[in-house]
Amino acid sequence: MSNFIVRKVAVLGAGVMGAQIAAHCVNAKVPVVLFDLPAREGPKNGIVLKAIEGLKKLNPAPLGNKDDAACIEVANYDDHLELLRGCDLVIEAIAERMDWKHDLYRKVAPFIAPNAIFASNTSGLSITDLSEGFDAELKARFCGVHFFNPPRYMHLVELIPTAATRPEILDQLEGFLVTTLGKGVVRATDTPNFIANRVGVFSMMATIHEAGKFGLSCDVVDDLTGAKLGRAKSGTFRTADVVGLDTMGHVIKTMQDTLPDDPFAAIYKTPEVLTKLVAAGALGQKTGAGFYRKVGKEVQRLDFATGQYVPGGGKADELVVRILKEKDPAKRMKALRESTNPQAQFLWAIFRDAFHYIAVHLEAIADNARDVDFAMRWGFGQKLGPFETWQAAGWQQVAQWVKEDIE
Repeated sequence: MSNFIVRKVAVLGAGVMGAQIAAHCVNAKVPVVLFDLPAREGPKNGIVLKAIEGLKKLNPAPLGNKDDAACIEVANYDDHLELLRGCDLVIEAIAERMDWKHDLYRKVAPFIAPNAIFASNTSGLSITDLSEGFDAELKARFCGVHFFNPPRYMHLVELIPTAATRPEILDQLEGFLVTTLGKGVVRATDTPNFIANRVGVFSMMATIHEAGKFGLSCDVVDDLTGAKLGRAKSGTFRTADVVGLDTMGHVIKTMQDTLPDDPFAAIYKTPEVLTKLVAAGALGQKTGAGFYRKVGKEVQRLDFATGQYVPGGGKADELVVRILKEKDPAKRMKALRESTNPQAQFLWAIFRDAFHYIAVHLEAIADNARDVDFAMRWGFGQKLGPFETWQAAGWQQVAQWVKEDIE
């Protein structure tokens, strides 16, 4: 294997993700050049300069040292494409539009160095479709490299090859991501939304679906599905607010458009409440309102029945809290399944739905169960991945219960 060293990185697109990927390269002392369109007014590199200024204000901070922002080289597609010839890795991070990406690829392809790796930070578009129109030589050096947001803090990066990607390209890129950028890498297959978003967003959708069935409010669901389950303390609805409800809607639409024959397609239906919030411009944390909003110091939750915001702070029932404190995972799962408490039934239902989903789709989305578990740990903040949870609770017994519920 050739001794591949990344001496310089180019990032195409100075939006939220592109700018933060550039910042993380600078944190690791890797020279980086950040590209975007030439500005229509003011300095030609105005878009990139504004993005770099924005990095200094973001919270959590994308830069270890704010002064390092000066180390990001600024560029635009009109004047600086020659700079690409000096880069060993080129990461495209523009908006999730196949036509826009193809237009950009046509522009930059002639300037990419002959041994450089070219990668797209798409969160779910087909890597094979993105590579349409490349010559065979560039196709062999192209893959998906999906950083999770925010890139400095989220451990997960998914690597996605096409049938044409040379295996050593993935090995080289993984080496750089792990040893230089400090990431945890899983290799996904070129299927819609890859591993973490495919499983994670399905789990969120199933949770929202079951919450409606059991009549649970978003604050109670978040208390049940956060730290008490060994998951991110933001739970389900608050996580959606943090991600952005428009972004979540986009990921859901990708699943609807690309997986029409999926046996779980009914769960991919965009929840009515999400459609209404997005239409009203309530996109979550970035707009100040989504499933939650803050009024002074009070956090209010959306009442699904009325569409109004009401005081929040709902918690899990004491009985369910006691069940979740049971140390033995097998006894805990059995107690949830057998309890008549609606919150316990809800928790069993979301575990069952997730187990069923990963059992059906494992072969299509990943090489092994371990990669699904790592993706969910590193991308969604779970202490145990879904297969680990299933195994700890008694593999065969749980499979039998899932089968009984399906029948």
